[in-house]
Amino acid sequence: MQYIKCMSEVIDIISKKRDGLSLTSREIQFIIDGIVNNSIPDYQASAFLMAAVINGFDHNETLALTKAYMHSGDIIDLSDIPGIKVDKHSTGGVGDKTTIVLAPLVAAAGCKAVKISGKGMGHTGGTVDKFAAFTGMSMELDSQTLLNNVKKIGVGISGQTVNLVPADKIIYALRDVTATIPSIPLITASIMSKKLASGADAIVLDVKTGSGSFMSDYKDSLKLAETMVKIGNAMGRRTVAIISNMEQPLGRAIGNINEVIEAIEVLKGNGPSDVQELCMVLGAEMMCLSGLAENEKEARRMLEEVIRSGAALDKLRQLVRIQGGDPAMIDDLEMFEKATGSYELLSSDTGYLNELEARTVGRASMILGAGRETLDSSIDMTAGIYLHKKCGDYVRAGDVLATLENCNPEKLKTASELLRTAYHFSENAKGVPELILRKIG
Repeated sequence: MQYIKCMSEVIDIISKKRDGLSLTSREIQFIIDGIVNNSIPDYQASAFLMAAVINGFDHNETLALTKAYMHSGDIIDLSDIPGIKVDKHSTGGVGDKTTIVLAPLVAAAGCKAVKISGKGMGHTGGTVDKFAAFTGMSMELDSQTLLNNVKKIGVGISGQTVNLVPADKIIYALRDVTATIPSIPLITASIMSKKLASGADAIVLDVKTGSGSFMSDYKDSLKLAETMVKIGNAMGRRTVAIISNMEQPLGRAIGNINEVIEAIEVLKGNGPSDVQELCMVLGAEMMCLSGLAENEKEARRMLEEVIRSGAALDKLRQLVRIQGGDPAMIDDLEMFEKATGSYELLSSDTGYLNELEARTVGRASMILGAGRETLDSSIDMTAGIYLHKKCGDYVRAGDVLATLENCNPEKLKTASELLRTAYHFSENAKGVPELILRKIG
């Protein structure tokens, strides 16, 4: 009898959303609880998700959905750590290695930075995968070890080892196979529930837009940023979003070890200007939200000083050391493993490089093995691409456009043929694409 009553209520909720009506927070909680405890079968969960994608959720529904996700598992308590704890999230892009820079950078300036990351999907690995480039470094910390590390050195990064937001894992797997990925409320709940459950007091969001992002349309990126900021603020977390351009890759290095090395160079003050600028923008927001700086100008001055003094690089050494890695690798980059094969892609054109399709570069890096198609896929940490030319550069026929790295000649050939199609030249210069497009919050 109880089973029949439950099924009847599920059908009523699905029908209500199918007809474009708003759901109550209790109805949303009921559905999410049922999906997590497996009392609602996949076919009904899929029907609910499709109705949600087609008819959308209003703010109250999105807030209720985020809360239901958030409370489906453990909540990390950071209250024992003094000061305001700030988290940063990026929606992901080609060459995005900002967390490797930002975590030690802001920590060196006094900001408490806590980051819990999952495995990366797509063209390269995630933050957890990249830090695995350091020999012996553990990225699977229990919550107490993570908290102790933050107390000791002001920064901690771990993989998602705790029972954090299991609802998202289950529902995302369903969305992936039922064509229900493109939904701003569902994306918002997925991202913000994990940020909220991670316990930070303030959140800085880097929302990518352009060909190399999962949300290429600017209007959609803007709507996502606005929605996430509203949800964060409604949950009592000071939240800011930066919309950054991913029409061309960020920096010059793509691939896990390549990106770690480039991040180290940024902390030395030698990295690509676009990576430096994005890290300064995001880092300044983190400093302001933490209360350590009154405005962006003061925050940037503080961040520039810890790079100049070497304190930011030393904080990275501390982070690697406390999590079991070898900090000597930071000072001797030759200690990182290298690919045994490489190929130089030469330009067949002369002119200004006016477009470098980030999405195509990302697909080429996937062919080389730098990313994973599924969570079970393995990553070649040494595989990657180094971009010698970027938008705005004048190129002559015969110049090296990029160096591809992999031990497999067949993969090098296939990836280089695809990568060539990412470059577009003209006689007149269009200039460099604007990097920071909008701030929300």
